[in-house]
Amino acid sequence: MTVVDVATPAASAPVVSTFDIAVLWLIACILLLSLLSLSFIIHLCFKSRTSRHLRRFNSLWTVRSLLILFIALWSLSELLRLPVLRHRLHLRHHHHQALLCKLHVSLSLGFLEPAFLVTILFLVDVSVKKDINGLSAVAATVLATCLPLLLLQILVLFFSSSSLELLGLPYKFWSSSSSVVSGDTSTVLCSYPLLSTAVFGSFAVGYSLIFLLSAWRVESLVINNALRVRIHSLAFAVLVSLPMQVVMLGTLVLLSPDDPAFGGFSLAVFLSAFTCAVVGEGILVIKPIADSLAVWGYRYPWDPWRRQPSAAEKEEGRV
Repeated sequence: MTVVDVATPAASAPVVSTFDIAVLWLIACILLLSLLSLSFIIHLCFKSRTSRHLRRFNSLWTVRSLLILFIALWSLSELLRLPVLRHRLHLRHHHHQALLCKLHVSLSLGFLEPAFLVTILFLVDVSVKKDINGLSAVAATVLATCLPLLLLQILVLFFSSSSLELLGLPYKFWSSSSSVVSGDTSTVLCSYPLLSTAVFGSFAVGYSLIFLLSAWRVESLVINNALRVRIHSLAFAVLVSLPMQVVMLGTLVLLSPDDPAFGGFSLAVFLSAFTCAVVGEGILVIKPIADSLAVWGYRYPWDPWRRQPSAAEKEEGRV
């Protein structure tokens, strides 16, 4: 295989690698988890109409819904970098396929992943606050944080290529795609340019420091051991997965998209963000809603034999 700049029309469908199949299965899993999380939110909304106690637990349903939306959109954006999708859309021209690669990198690293990470931070931060502003506050925070990142990614990917090429900088600094030709077929593979990785890495460093301080502050205020374990689990998932993702992105810059190891490192990048998303939905959406329903004696839709807690257990806040 050789990497060239101009692609010839593809004569047949691209070969679907094992890594691409794994990504498709993981995307399906996270979409199913998002639907489950959304069902929890809807169930709590209906129950809170008849219980004044549950209304307090349901005050953040809009923010939790926004988290689910960002995660679902991020997982769908990962489809843009899979060659099999571009073949299904009958995008045979090199320019059109390269455009999808640019859209994937700008949306994924510039807006959607930072957006759900900021929403996770917001939910952690408000867990110890009495006054909660809700959707307007998190929307303003997400826009203020992610719009500059998105604009930088667009600038790097769409407008800086000609000037960087004139400066003689390497192709991998600014290119988000490479055309791999094998025999009579051609496939455009998406990659992560160094400048895009540097922009996202800067965000990751700042976010990790703020998240660490926020998690430490929340952990110092809570007295419930179970809640403390959840905070530790979420902090561990975020503070390990996010730096690992940046390291994997930096490693991808050194590899050619047609290198067999490239697919493995791309999967590792996806798994890092996937871990943050899954743990975030589980700890910040599903678990607190399930606990609030259990405390006040509501049965789960799939568990009709769940016993009703006593008044003393409700008073103590446990099942």
